[in-house]
Amino acid sequence: MKLYISADMEGVAGITSLEQTNPVGQPEYARSCELMTGEVNAACEAALAAGAAEVTVNDSHWNMRNIIHEKLPPSVRLIRGSPKPLSMNQGIDPSYSAAAYIGYHAAGGTHDAVLDHTYTGETVYEVHLNGQACSEARINAAVAGAFGVPVIFLSGDQSACEDARSFLPWVETVEVKHAIGRYAADSLSPAKAREAIAAGITRALAEAGKRGAKPYTFESPVTLDIRFTSTAKADMAALLPGAERVGGRFIRYAHDDFLTVFRAFRVLMTLGGSVE
Repeated sequence: MKLYISADMEGVAGITSLEQTNPVGQPEYARSCELMTGEVNAACEAALAAGAAEVTVNDSHWNMRNIIHEKLPPSVRLIRGSPKPLSMNQGIDPSYSAAAYIGYHAAGGTHDAVLDHTYTGETVYEVHLNGQACSEARINAAVAGAFGVPVIFLSGDQSACEDARSFLPWVETVEVKHAIGRYAADSLSPAKAREAIAAGITRALAEAGKRGAKPYTFESPVTLDIRFTSTAKADMAALLPGAERVGGRFIRYAHDDFLTVFRAFRVLMTLGGSVE
């Protein structure tokens, strides 16, 4: 059994501010890397103890250079750095039995959610696939699903957990903090958060089969709708061949293949992010 882990930072216990998550000149950032690494390590150790033959971790926050590799079990492989073709999903393939998401957060526009956004809050306000509002967890679960891999675990605040359960009814979720707003939360201690994650991973791996865990997919054709944060960003995104401008800040892209849509999503964000 092989487990794939995608790890973000905003959903980690004790994280409540942009300053904590920003690697550029912020004094709290180094401590945040330790907190993130601690939760990822707890998940890795639990998976290995539960019988996982291999664990791969994809560092999925900001510049994707956050996790302290030597603090993970020696057998764990770490995918680090950016850009990566599949971004938060880099390294996922059909050989993995399951995927787990550590430190995830809710979609942009979600109330009572710490640091809510969808991939890039400066560029994208909201994302829909086949008319359904999408968080990073939902988009990434569909990428995993395209490779036949079910997502069985997610940790984060209460809104991230509620979101995951809404489209993955079998998923094990661990609430490591309770958001009071975008920049405040009632959080577990790092030690208790790690204990809860370890226990949750153990349950998820043991019960995935009887819970009916399966790859999450969207029906084809897949239609992506992105609402950008400004018309200027939509102006640039509309340059992508195949993109349709459907409103001042709205771009649509459709294709039969989900992974093609995901790659277009990444290009649209990059184009939109090239202007203020």
